[in-house]
Amino acid sequence: MSKSVPIPFSEPPWLMGLPSAYYNESHRKWQKTCRALVDELMADAGEWERAGDVPADLYSKFAAANFLIPNLSSPLPVAWLKKLGIHTLPGDLKVEDFDYLHTLIYCDEMARIGSMGPSGAINIGIAYGLPPILKFGDQKLQEKFVPDIITGRKRICIAITEPGAGSDVSNIATTAMRSEDGKHFVVNGTKKWITNGLWSDYASMAVRTGGPGPSGLSMLVVPLLNTPGVNMRRIRVGGQTSAGTTFIELDDVKVPVENLIGKEGKGMIYVMQNFNHERLTIAIGVNRLARVALSSAFEYCMKREAFGKTLMEQPVVRHRLAKCGADLEAHWAWIEQFVYSMTKLSEEEGNRELGGLTALAKAQAGRVIESCASTAVLLFGGNGYTKTGQGEIAERIYREVPGARIPGGSEDVMLDLAIRQLVKNFQRKTKELDTAMSKL
Repeated sequence: MSKSVPIPFSEPPWLMGLPSAYYNESHRKWQKTCRALVDELMADAGEWERAGDVPADLYSKFAAANFLIPNLSSPLPVAWLKKLGIHTLPGDLKVEDFDYLHTLIYCDEMARIGSMGPSGAINIGIAYGLPPILKFGDQKLQEKFVPDIITGRKRICIAITEPGAGSDVSNIATTAMRSEDGKHFVVNGTKKWITNGLWSDYASMAVRTGGPGPSGLSMLVVPLLNTPGVNMRRIRVGGQTSAGTTFIELDDVKVPVENLIGKEGKGMIYVMQNFNHERLTIAIGVNRLARVALSSAFEYCMKREAFGKTLMEQPVVRHRLAKCGADLEAHWAWIEQFVYSMTKLSEEEGNRELGGLTALAKAQAGRVIESCASTAVLLFGGNGYTKTGQGEIAERIYREVPGARIPGGSEDVMLDLAIRQLVKNFQRKTKELDTAMSKL
């Protein structure tokens, strides 16, 4: 039994005691397990973000607890996990019972620390770097990399973005040309803003193996740490300072041809499908960050006095909180419905039907956190502009806003992509209906 009443907006409705049709006992037990583990493993997350780095052994602690695995998209790679002796996740959750609502809970709880930095230092690499190997790599490629990565003995990142090609993936310039003896791809180019790159043994990397445009792209598992021709340096960014954002230079890096993920020339397809998991998990975590900011400001306004009354007694303050709260909870309700749909659809159906909406949900997350974080800073006043003290959390989350709106696909690109995908689906279904009607 809780010993305190939660601050309004501090938890999603289902954790505020309201009924929900989405969550079963497995999900409720998992939420308690995740909260306890995050509170234990990430207790000093605020201090790490201030320092700009996480402890060197944090990743191994997550791996030892089997707490890296929930970063992977549902369904989990059950055959691989059982082959490696991993039958359950923390809290005795069977790996075969894990669904996307468990993913939602994990991402939500990890973001409760109030920063994308420390959690990003642990999650982003494996969450987005390993799935291309699991989904598109052949058995030989998986046997080469999966056991060490999934158990945390080795680390991986996803390397798509370049100085001249961010959301415009089809414009990637990093080349991978076959060597004369045909045994290697020789990789040359640069990758920028690669989260976790500094610590990664490998990268699932988008490269150009053919001509211009999307048909010339492929994906390779490129070795990074201690590899000749690879130079990495840290990029200092405004938010998520402890996540290890990296600039990677590749100068005649030899990569065995066996490291090709899937088929040559299919890289654009793999990247786009991989983005769906990335964008949805970003939307979940960003919503929680917005929740932390807004509820912190809500609590502050009930205590802080100005002009002879608390801030909460000022109508303009209540108006600001109300508008942000409406946007926050509407976005969360959409995410829940979205994730529930994913538990009922096959992966192919989910990619086809929800790909555009995933981009839209991610874009909306950026708009929600911008509103909630800026409002929190404003209501905290001078404290919200200070990196220590009462308003520190609002100041920190406000610096996370660009990291919510840009990575995983910039907001304007996401909005456009969403509509183009919806039009494409409409036209496809109209054609299918016309064909069916003509046969009657």
